[in-house]
Amino acid sequence: MRKRLYWVLLPLYILVVAFVLYINGVFQGQIASASNLIINGVFLLVIGILFLISMQSFGRLNRCTDCLVRVAEQMKTEYRDAGGKNVWINYQDKRETFSEEVLDSAFQKYRLRMRGYRTRQGYSDSCDIEEYINEDLLDHVGKTYFNSGMAGTLTGLGILGTFLGLALGLGSFQGNDIYTISDNVGPLLAGMKVAFHTSVYGIFFSLVFHFIYRGIMADAYGKLDDFLNVFRQCAQPVVASADEKSAAMLVYQANIANSMKEILNILQGTGREQIEGVERIVNQFLLQMNSALGTNLQILSNSLRQTEEAQNAYTAQCEQLTRAMKEMAELNRATCGNLEQIASRQEAFAKELIRQREQLEATCTQMSNEVSSQLYTFEQMRGLYEKQ
Repeated sequence: MRKRLYWVLLPLYILVVAFVLYINGVFQGQIASASNLIINGVFLLVIGILFLISMQSFGRLNRCTDCLVRVAEQMKTEYRDAGGKNVWINYQDKRETFSEEVLDSAFQKYRLRMRGYRTRQGYSDSCDIEEYINEDLLDHVGKTYFNSGMAGTLTGLGILGTFLGLALGLGSFQGNDIYTISDNVGPLLAGMKVAFHTSVYGIFFSLVFHFIYRGIMADAYGKLDDFLNVFRQCAQPVVASADEKSAAMLVYQANIANSMKEILNILQGTGREQIEGVERIVNQFLLQMNSALGTNLQILSNSLRQTEEAQNAYTAQCEQLTRAMKEMAELNRATCGNLEQIASRQEAFAKELIRQREQLEATCTQMSNEVSSQLYTFEQMRGLYEKQ
């Protein structure tokens, strides 16, 4: 019954909620402190949400462990009905063994790995089912990463409520003398109520949840161990021993040798007869061809000879054409070389013409300058002469 312990959380939660509402005067219609009620309500709501998540994970874990128990009982029954023989053959191709997605997926991976070890003589190697269906798998299904921290979370919420209640009480506490202090004792006590109430049910839920969680996980691990033991005893694939492998190999080789010997005898007995029969068939075919075709074969032979001569002549012409093409290619290469030389000479000649043109232009410019200077001198002298 340990697997159903988590249902205890529901009535305990309802009782604590009723108790908190009662001490805050909700049932009497006299709410002493609205802030106290609101804070407790928020804390209880958070705890309720955490409980719902945990109960969902516990329910899924229980479904998985129930499937393990069911399959283990089924294996034991089949093993007993088979007279103590291994029942792996019933599960090696069965896709939905557990009817639970997580377990079936893990078992499928195990079956695929074992299929890789399968040979004609049996299984060459084996692996343990615990590599795929183990405590880590149950921890994932049961959200151990979440539930293992629940006890500490509940305790932390209780401590947080304690400090929050004290902060509220001290925040409303004012006064410098005994008279004013006595008037503010009420708010201080109201804040301390919040502190003590949250601490009490936080620690209470933490202890209860820790006890329930440990019980559920211990029950799940125990069922897992029972399944693993039953599987190893009843359905673990048997690995062929070395002697069995050697014996099976010898039998296989002997069968192959006998088969080859029989085939050789058959070939030796009928091979010679087949060769003689083929020779007779070929000779008969040639005689019939000669008698049926007669002169046509001679004509065909002459035609083939003429075709051969024509082919030889065509080959000679192709060779001549190839040589002519080679000579033409060489002539083209020589022509290209000459054209390149002519182009280089023309380029040099053009450069020389450009240089001579530049020299002629410079000479003309110089002569023009000298003529202009002489004309200017002549004009000057004529002007002087006319003045005299």
